[in-house]
Amino acid sequence: MTVIVRALDDDGPTTAADDAGFAAVRRACVPAMLATPASVAFDRAHAHPDAGYRQLIAETGGEVIGTAQVGVAHDSPEPGQGFANIYVHPERLGLGAGTLLLRTAEEYLADAGVRDVYSWVLDGPANLAFAARHGYRSRRSAHFLRLDLAQGTLPPRSEPPAGVELVPGSVFADDARPLFALDAETVADEPSDVGAEFTDYEHWLAETWRHPLISQELTTVALVAGRPAAFSLARTDGAGRYSSNMTGTARAHRGRGLAKLAKNDSLHRARAAGCTEAFTGNDAGNEPMLAINKWFGYEICATEVRHVRTLG
Repeated sequence: MTVIVRALDDDGPTTAADDAGFAAVRRACVPAMLATPASVAFDRAHAHPDAGYRQLIAETGGEVIGTAQVGVAHDSPEPGQGFANIYVHPERLGLGAGTLLLRTAEEYLADAGVRDVYSWVLDGPANLAFAARHGYRSRRSAHFLRLDLAQGTLPPRSEPPAGVELVPGSVFADDARPLFALDAETVADEPSDVGAEFTDYEHWLAETWRHPLISQELTTVALVAGRPAAFSLARTDGAGRYSSNMTGTARAHRGRGLAKLAKNDSLHRARAAGCTEAFTGNDAGNEPMLAINKWFGYEICATEVRHVRTLG
C-alpha cells in the first residue's frame, strides 16, 4: 500500500474529512488528549505566525493513518528549538507512515532554522525503539491520568478559606487579562525541556481562551482579594470527555491548597454538566501535582517520554 504525506492547507483547501481523520488518529493513539475536527481546524488557523505550525497527515487509499504536529518553539527564550509529535493509528503500523512523517517534519524544521527537535513518544517498546533508530535520545517522562466521573467518587466540596472566592472562568469572558497573567506565571514554572514565556495577550486570547475545546463555564478560578490566585482550566469535547488543561497557583499563594480547591470545584461542575470521564497530564517529576491527582482518584492510563535530536 502506497503511503503519502502532505501538509494540511498546502495542496489546496483542507477538507472536513482531513480534519476528522486527524482528530480520529489522535483519539486512537492518545485518548487523554481531546481532539475534534473543529479543534484541529482551529489550531491550524490560530497558530502564532512565528511558530511556523504545520499539521501533517499520512494517508493511504484516502484514509488518514498518521499525523504530525510540527513547529518552532517561538515562545522559548532560547532560539533554535522545535517540535515534531508523530502518531500513527495503532491498526495501521508497519506501513512506513511514521518514518515518512518524521522525515518530512525534520526537513521542514531544518529549513526553519531549528537545531533541536523535541518529540513526545508513547512509552512502549516499539515506539521507543523507533525513536532510538532515528537518533532521538530520551529525556523526561509525563503521565496521562484518567478519572471515572460517571462511576467514581469525587472528594466532597469544601468551603473556601476566609478571603477566597471560587468563580467560573466565564467571569473573565469580557476581560481575561488577569487570568492571562496567572497562566503566564504558572506556565513559566512548569517542568519542561523548552522554557516558555507568555507575553502576547491577544494571541493567548485567540489561541487559548477562545479555543473551541475550552469551557469557560467549567473553568474554576480562586480569587483572593478579587484577583485570580489559582485556577483549573477546563476543556470538553462535547462527547462527555473533560480535561484539565492547566491547573496552577500564583507563587505568592502556593502552599494553601488553592489549586486543589479550584480543581475539585471544576470537576464537580463537570460531572453535573454530564461529563463522564476526566483526563489530565503530569510531568513524572511533578510530585505535588501527582499527589493532588491521586487524592482525586485519578489513575495513570498512559505515559509519554520526551525525546530530543540535534539536527545535522
